Amino acid sequence: MSRDIKFLATIFTVSGVLHFVTPKTYEAIVPKPLPRKRELVQASGLAEIACAGLMLQPRTRRLGGLASAALLVAVFPANVQMTIDSARDSRRPWWFTLGTVARLPLQLPMIRIAMKAARS
Repeated sequence: MSRDIKFLATIFTVSGVLHFVTPKTYEAIVPKPLPRKRELVQASGLAEIACAGLMLQPRTRRLGGLASAALLVAVFPANVQMTIDSARDSRRPWWFTLGTVARLPLQLPMIRIAMKAARS
């Protein structure tokens, strides 16, 4: 298994755990029209942990890679929402807003790594 797949699995695991440790942070970026924010945060955290586990096992790596790519696409609107909210909040430091903007295109290499896992 390649280092980049292990790296993506680590990111998913840490982020998934943080969904349960600091749920309000994630609830704040759930797009406004979506209901039941806490449940969505818990579901996405569990999905990240599950995807990580699936990618780490050779027998389930294909499923894990495909599920990870789909999850990254599904949560992209939340990342956009975080950028919009940060840009509108004058209390946010400029570097935080810049980080949220820079984070958006990073989804593409993460999706590529997930698809690499699906092919391996």
